[in-house]
Formats: sequence, structure tokens, C-alpha cells
Amino acid sequence: MECISVFDMLKIGVGPSSSHTLGPWRAAELWIKELKASQKFDKAENISVNLYGSLSLTGKGHATDYAVMLGLSGMDPETMPTENISQIISDIKNTCTINFNQERQLEFNPQTQIVFNKKFLPFHANGIRFSATINGRKSHATYYSIGGGFVVQEERKTAKANKIIFNCTFPYPIATGNDLLKYCNQLNKSVSKVVLENEKSIRSEQNIDFELNRIWNTMLESMYLGCHTEGILPGGLNVKRRANNIHNNLIGDTTYNNPVEWIYAIRNTEVKFRQIIKWVSCFALAVNEVNASLGRVVTAPTNGSAGVIPAVLMYYLVIENHDGNFQDIKQFLLVAGEIGSIFKKGATISAAMGGCQAEIGVSSAMAAGALCELLGGSPEQVLMAAEIAMEHHLGLTCDPIGGLVQVPCIERNAMGAIKAINAAELALDSDPESAKVPLDKVVATMWETAKDMNTKYKETSEGGLAVGVHLTDC
Repeated sequence: MECISVFDMLKIGVGPSSSHTLGPWRAAELWIKELKASQKFDKAENISVNLYGSLSLTGKGHATDYAVMLGLSGMDPETMPTENISQIISDIKNTCTINFNQERQLEFNPQTQIVFNKKFLPFHANGIRFSATINGRKSHATYYSIGGGFVVQEERKTAKANKIIFNCTFPYPIATGNDLLKYCNQLNKSVSKVVLENEKSIRSEQNIDFELNRIWNTMLESMYLGCHTEGILPGGLNVKRRANNIHNNLIGDTTYNNPVEWIYAIRNTEVKFRQIIKWVSCFALAVNEVNASLGRVVTAPTNGSAGVIPAVLMYYLVIENHDGNFQDIKQFLLVAGEIGSIFKKGATISAAMGGCQAEIGVSSAMAAGALCELLGGSPEQVLMAAEIAMEHHLGLTCDPIGGLVQVPCIERNAMGAIKAINAAELALDSDPESAKVPLDKVVATMWETAKDMNTKYKETSEGGLAVGVHLTDC
């Protein structure tokens, strides 16, 4: 059984895409590690990168070429100052050299040594192949970015692209919603407490708290930055940032000096229904505007859907529970991470494999289940909330205009967040015993829908809005 930690589902990285930016970045790091392990790193020359399938078709809009260069340069997406990205890329392009893992200067011309191939490799839609000349002979390594920043090097012809098997060491291994409910009932524990027991088997609770706090702070900072930044998003669509204007209209003259004070300031604002919808949308838009500008966000479960979970969690903290604290945040993230892992194991979280239902749909399900538990829902209601949220995202296509994670991606985060809140409330007012569609059925249905979906609606920018609206129209 695949063993996925909450910290696999919620990862800190740089936008705009977990599969097209963070994944290739991590693949470059893995290739460097492989070269070092085989004592070939110091001998590698004439390095080149081939991008395949969806990585090629929407790679420019997703900054895949930037990610590859940053990964080959030895930059860490979790810690590097994002304001340095433009200068690093500019230096590589202008000098046609790259500081390979910050250790060796090599000739490298991105125009000729990063190749975009529309051909799809058979294992997964997001293929990337690194090549180098070592002792006069060509050496190759192929990786696949399978969504959410996950990267595998798996080329067995009989393996399914969405099911890479790892040995699971969790005391309560969970592959399905039924597995999760079984352990909740056996242990008489909530979803979050069962998940916590699994996490404690691989790291200390002190480390769990530290990492979850780091994830939440990154989410909070991305919301704060997005709400306090004006301007036009990069990429050529000339999309104007909206979160700042919405935020200023909502916050009024309230003063604050940092993100924590900001939370208290929002709690003192008007909370009529329309204002609540605007705040939730504002939080989601803010995160994904940061993501679209190569800012730092948390995959939840992907970068393209990074705004849903922070927006719903922030909604809980500023609207539902003014006494909310880290324990609530911890509980929310543990539940969200587990629900996301169930979708990854049973279906996919890659838009290149399943369309936007695999990103916004999954993130909405994660947020719905997590909010449901915070509002007092039983484990059965938690899974019901997740099911409702996904049920109403089934078939959602991925059709980014210009290959950019902007239109319709940014607004979809706001819609996914609102649906998550609605789904949680519906589940809380329902009897799970009377539910017609269990979570595991909707996971299976989502995967079948993904397999039936035309390729042009799977993050290729070859269908839908991506061809209906042109850059010249913008």
C-alpha cells in the first residue's frame, strides 16, 4: 500500500504549478543526487533537458524551463528568496552558462538545451528526461512529475501511472475512505487523531507541530502578500490582481502591522453574508495571485489549487471561531492531508492526467472534510463532506489560457473554497447513513472520468477556454 504523509500532500514550494514547476525542479535535484551517487557528477558535460507531453505543451506558461534551470542550479524552492529568480534566469540566458548545483560552471544555452517535445511518453503525461555526456558517452535519466510536486522514476510497462507502490510503515495504513472509518471506529478517534497516530510513527509530535506551523505560516504569508500587492500578473495575459482591491474595500481603516495582527483586524470587520463570500474569495484569489507570479505557496494538494485550503481555514479562524488557535489549524491540516492522500491513491491529483477535477475538486474535498471536523462533524460526516465537494467538481476540465495558471485557474480557487464550505454545512445537517454516494465511489468515479476525458482538456491548452480565448483577445 502507498504510504503518504500529510507532509507529502502539503509541501512548500514556488509557483505557478506543482506538477509543471515544483515537480521538474525536484526532478533536477533527484538527477543531481543520482549523478553524485554514481560518482558521475564531476564528469558530466553537455547537459540537456527534454520536456514531454503536458510539460511541453504548457511548459512556458508554467515556467517549467525556469524550474529546470533553478533545480540544476542547486536552488531550494522552500528557502530561496523568490525575488532572486529573475536575476538567476537572466544570468543563465545572457551568459549561456549554468552554475551546476552551485559547484561547477557549465556551458548551457536554454534555447537549445531545453527541448519542448509535444510527444507524450507512455507512463505519464508529464515526462522529463535529463541527459549528459560522461566520459564521452551519453547518459540519460527519465522522471515523471505526477502531480502535487510528486516525482517518480518508474518505467515499468505494467505499472499504472497513478499507482506507484511504496512500503507503508504506518500502524493504520489507509488506502480508502472505508479504511479510515474502520480505524476511527476501532480506536474511537476522530479522523485527525487517527492521522496523527500515523504521523507520530515516523516523526515526533514536536516535529509534526513545527512542520504544520511552518506550513500554516507559509499559507498565511501568501494570503497576506496577495492581499497587499497591486499590479499586473506576468505572462502576457495582462491579468490584473484583484485581491488587493477586494481586501481594501473589506478591511476599511483598520490598522495592523503583521499577518497575525491582520487576523484580529479581520475579525472586527462586518460579517454579513456578502462580506463573508468576498473574504473567502479574497483569501483564495490572494494565494493564487502570489502563485501565478512565481511566489511561495503550499501545494494543497497542488499549486494550481493552493488557495482553497488556506481560504477555508482562514474563514474558520476569522468568521466561525474567533478563539481558533494552532490546535484547530493542526486538526484541519491533518484531516485535509489524509483526504487528499485517498484521492491520490485511488485516482489522481494531476491535472495532466485528470483535468481540473483532480486539482480544484480534490482541494475542495480536502477543505470540506477538514472544516466539517472542526465544526463538530463525525468521521462519517467528514467523509460525506469530502464526497459532496468532489461530486460537484466531477468532469471539471483544465484549460489554462496561454498555458498560464491564471485564467480560469485563479477564480476556480475561490469557487472551490465556497463549495467546500457549502459541502461541510450540508454534511453537518445530514445523516451519513442515508447518503447515496460514499467517498470511495466518488474517488473511483473521478478516476474513470479522468480516463475518459479527452486529452485536450488535461492541461494541454488545446481545448476549452485555452482555444476559445486567445492572448490577442486579452
